[in-house]
Formats: sequence, C-alpha cells, structure tokens
Amino acid sequence: EESLQIKLKIFGDNHPDVAASLHNVGIVLDMSGKHLEALSKFEEALRIRTSSLGPGHQETQRTQHSIGIVRNNLGRGGEE
Repeated sequence: EESLQIKLKIFGDNHPDVAASLHNVGIVLDMSGKHLEALSKFEEALRIRTSSLGPGHQETQRTQHSIGIVRNNLGRGGEE
C-alpha cells in the first residue's frame, strides 16, 4: 500500500507502474481472504492497463486472469 501511494504521487493514477502496484496489492488481499477488496484493486489495475498498455498486452491479460481467480474465490465463500 505504501509503495502504491508513492507511485500515485509520482506518476498519477493512469500509469502502468501504478497498475502494477494495484495488481500486487490485489494478490496480497486475495491471499489474505479479502476477495472483494482484491477484486476492487484488480479492476482498477485492469482499467489502467487496458488504457495505457492495450487489451492484448500480457500484463493486461495477467490482471484479467487474476480477476477470474478472485471471482472463483468469491464463489467458494467470499469474504472471510
């Protein structure tokens, strides 16, 4: 989270580095069982990556994959 805040101040909210930090925070949240919070971070990362890198970029697709994993996790019981 701290790294994310620093990158937001330096790059603004539409930079691929910000998306990378959001994606990483999403992974930690998902692994911690905070699936809804993770989904929110991944969705924001996807918005940034789609607009800055394009929908076919591997990092954009990686975030789409992570969203699928979180949605699957939500289907198994959601937030704990």
